Amino acid sequence: MSDFDLGGLLTFWSRRSDDILELVLQHVAVVALSVLLAAVIGIAIGIAVWNRPVSRSVTIAAAGVALTIPSLALLALLTPVLGLGWTPTVFSLIFYSLLPIVRNTVVGLREVPPAIMESAKGMGMSPARILLSVQLPIAWPIILTGVRVAAQLTVGIAAIAAYVAGPGLGQFIFMGLSSLGSRNALNFALTGTLGVILLALLIDAAFVLITRVTTSRGLRV
Repeated sequence: MSDFDLGGLLTFWSRRSDDILELVLQHVAVVALSVLLAAVIGIAIGIAVWNRPVSRSVTIAAAGVALTIPSLALLALLTPVLGLGWTPTVFSLIFYSLLPIVRNTVVGLREVPPAIMESAKGMGMSPARILLSVQLPIAWPIILTGVRVAAQLTVGIAAIAAYVAGPGLGQFIFMGLSSLGSRNALNFALTGTLGVILLALLIDAAFVLITRVTTSRGLRV
């Protein structure tokens, strides 16, 4: 790669601002869609297995093993079946997001004090109402932490998905790596990398705010 030139980088950003903005929006969109779908699926799985020891252990173990699969290998395996672009990207991001969401949902539901559960039963609440009115609100901060971890994970993996023509800032990173020695190779790579880092920080800050807004006052630390 060519030597770093701050002036050249600023000029690069100025000339390619529209492309950069488009890739940033793509990155945010694919991460938001994937994490939302993963949250729905993961929380549902966690609710289904939290009080079933065998199912709980198998589910968390399977999700843990799945997380060890290299992202490039998974994307390469998905491409012949799902093609290129958004579909394999979203599928892989959901795949990697499930472990923290399922695990934290299980932990959150299991940590609800038994005394509170018994009190709710004593008031005549049905199991479904106890889950919705008591357990989930109390477990919510822990569950949301799992979603937050998943979001951070997907921001980075989404960049790797450019390998299969996925959307987002990873396209600039791969363009930089594939054009080593050219004038803008370093500018492409730096722009994509810095963009991913900045997005990760902004998304993390957004989750701090979401956690505060959606958590009951009595549960806030």
